[in-house]
Amino acid sequence: MEKQVLANLEPKSVLRFFEELCAIPHGSGNTAAASDWAVDFAKTRGLRHRRDEAGNVVIWKDASPGYEDHPAVMLQGHLDMVCVAEAGVDHDFTKDGLELVVDGDWIRARGTTLGGDDGIAVAMAMAVLDDDAIPHPPLEAVFTVDEEIGLLGATALDCSDLKSKYLLNIDSEAEGILTVGCAGGARCDLHIPLPAEAASGDVFTLSVSGLPGGHSGAEIHKNIPNANRVLAQCLASLPGVRLISLHGGEQDNAIPGQAEARVLLPAGGADSGLLESAFRQALAGEVPGASCALAQTGGGTCRALSGEDSRRALELILSAPNGVQAMEPDLPGQVRTSLNLGILRLEEGALRLTWSVRSSAAAEKEALVEKLKALSAAGSFTRRGDYPAWEYRKNSPLRDAMVAVFKEQYGREPKVETIHAGLECGILSAKMPELDAVSFGPDLADIHTPRERASLSSLRRTWAYLVAVLARL
Repeated sequence: MEKQVLANLEPKSVLRFFEELCAIPHGSGNTAAASDWAVDFAKTRGLRHRRDEAGNVVIWKDASPGYEDHPAVMLQGHLDMVCVAEAGVDHDFTKDGLELVVDGDWIRARGTTLGGDDGIAVAMAMAVLDDDAIPHPPLEAVFTVDEEIGLLGATALDCSDLKSKYLLNIDSEAEGILTVGCAGGARCDLHIPLPAEAASGDVFTLSVSGLPGGHSGAEIHKNIPNANRVLAQCLASLPGVRLISLHGGEQDNAIPGQAEARVLLPAGGADSGLLESAFRQALAGEVPGASCALAQTGGGTCRALSGEDSRRALELILSAPNGVQAMEPDLPGQVRTSLNLGILRLEEGALRLTWSVRSSAAAEKEALVEKLKALSAAGSFTRRGDYPAWEYRKNSPLRDAMVAVFKEQYGREPKVETIHAGLECGILSAKMPELDAVSFGPDLADIHTPRERASLSSLRRTWAYLVAVLARL
């Protein structure tokens, strides 16, 4: 690696592997090089390993002396990351590594997501595998691919040769929280043919930007404005608008922070007063830095939807459910069912919408998917990336051990909770019914956005915690 930004920081072993991974393009769907890197790691150290057709990598390590008869432990994380860049940042995630920056106690990437979700897990697991001085039971390190686009790697993983009794999933973003359950989910695509026709007039670009964005599961309860819906509401306020193109959001599991439309407007249609009122109404409160800009960018003849089809498209976007749909009745403040319109496109004669649907109640998940399917009468509907909920276990020796170690290290009780986000624990537990699982991790902020960052001090404590937990098991 040409420049090691993290070389002199602690924990050195963890940050070494994290920086190596950050130098490798590893966005969802582009993880072959990261899988190769994990395999090379195992080969170099003479560790038994396998890589499957999906790109998942499993690495085994024998127990430390004195731990030979202890139950096997799975260390697990995913190799892929969500790829989002700031507006105006020229970064090719398929070719370029990340430019790491240390900002006080935080590590971030310049202008892009960091991939601490879940590169931190991979780095911590490799640091354990690489250090013969760390006491541990038999280990099975499982590095999956394409978690961020539907837990695809975990779904494809063959678990028949895995013997672990305990699963340590290092894919949580708040120190001091032990996650012991999660929602199930699915991705839903709606495709509506809307042919364009030749039209003449003034061409305008409407841009919505500066919204905070966020994780569509962990942050859906914050009522963060969705840029796709804000854009649609603003467009609907403009008299006589005809749509040329729409572009908003890059990932269905990220609440979009910006969106843009190209439109035709009749004379007098660019009403700034109506637009500003619609924008403020769509935000439903003050959002520092949020903006809505309408600018004329051309004129003459182009291809656009008819006025009627333009209205149909906007009405469909705005009538579809979005955000929190139900809260958990027995867990105050916890979301049970939600969805997020993460991707909006109007191009090549078709409108395409993609949602991430989540629920810890299977029946509610199915009902919500059916609502979206009902919108496809004039088009097509696709459901993909289904994953099951991870149900809370009343009796969990792993949870009890991790709570005890946490109290010893921190002098206080950890928070034990379930979350409204997909974790691979649900799929792995379904394949290995006896698996006792807990998810944890260091403090990460603003994941799935270009502001994503990881706390160094929290990482040091969490690393010490992982080492202590392995010694206890």
